[in-house]
Amino acid sequence: MTVTTRRTGARILLFLMIAGLIAIVTSPASGFTVKSLDIVVREDNDAVMTFDYDLSIAERFAVFMNIADPAGELAKALESSYRRPVNVTQADAGRVQVTVTGFTKKTVAEGASTIRTPALSFAAAQEILDRYWFAPLVTPDFSPGITRITFPDGYTAEYYDQITIPAISHTFAG
Repeated sequence: MTVTTRRTGARILLFLMIAGLIAIVTSPASGFTVKSLDIVVREDNDAVMTFDYDLSIAERFAVFMNIADPAGELAKALESSYRRPVNVTQADAGRVQVTVTGFTKKTVAEGASTIRTPALSFAAAQEILDRYWFAPLVTPDFSPGITRITFPDGYTAEYYDQITIPAISHTFAG
């Protein structure tokens, strides 16, 4: 390959990168949207949380370029809010799964177990997003389309399009 051919290839690549960046910046900003949040409460008071979400083109670019880290930010926010260890177990362009140690409180009395979950609020998520350079380019929706909280006995509580999920107490035999 000659020097001229390499320069031409580099110019084409640079042109494509600039054109792609312009397309991302000028595209409609639909933004981050949480499709669902599934919380599975375990007997040991830990919880496995699975967030399924959609990203805009600009957000996908930010994640690809390692400018934004949805999984890391989520883990930090949960650790800060609940003062509990959070372990990211899965992360990709549309899903983050974490385990929150000691998420619930459990009491046992007269042969029945009561598990209490803390309230969840995603209202502060906008503050985290605002730290990034691309924040003006997106219109996020942090309220999950559906939130499901499943307890060890199979009982499930569901909430639709709510930015804040209340604390829940559930009692069952065992």
